[in-house]
Amino acid sequence: MQDDISGWNEWEAAFKDIPELASPSELHGLVMGIVAVAQAPTGDEWQYMLQQLDFEPLDTNALQLLVDEAEDAAAALADDSLDYMPMLPDDQHTLEERVQCLADWCNGVVLGFGLASGHLRNDESELLQDLQDVAAVEFEASDDDEEGEASYADLVEFVRLIPVSLSTGRQKQPLAETAIFKKNLKNQASSARTVQDDNISIVEMFTPDRPS
Repeated sequence: MQDDISGWNEWEAAFKDIPELASPSELHGLVMGIVAVAQAPTGDEWQYMLQQLDFEPLDTNALQLLVDEAEDAAAALADDSLDYMPMLPDDQHTLEERVQCLADWCNGVVLGFGLASGHLRNDESELLQDLQDVAAVEFEASDDDEEGEASYADLVEFVRLIPVSLSTGRQKQPLAETAIFKKNLKNQASSARTVQDDNISIVEMFTPDRPS
């Protein structure tokens, strides 16, 4: 199954019982948000960061998954082939579950970016707003059809390239020198989770015929 190839099954087994996570996709989004603006965290840096976010310490295997994925993600963002994908369940799962995991992933990217970065470049606020809008999408039964599947695929392709845009042209700092290791980490996390009220059209990509 595709879940075995993508790593979803391994991540689901390693991280599904963490109460602070909506899904493994949210944690993968956190990885992508961090490595878009900073160097890949070491194991000790991951443990410290997650402790500050009220996570219980990860066991050795789960921690190594994060370390390896962050290194792979950082390399993927620097690769012109752009062939990385968000950590999402495959199409053996319901469309509703996949949409929710995509929303979780987007939320994780915003959180990771907010924790690891102290500034926005030109046009990046719009990119983060796009992610926040996808994170706020609400699935409806009428979306569960071929058009919904196509729109979901379009959304995945759209949002997966946002970390690439956030990463391009940045000088990546060691994580220890970024905002994530400074004071008020929990306040930064709360701020990074806040969804703004701007009206961005990307949500309509999922349900294009739904009245705004």
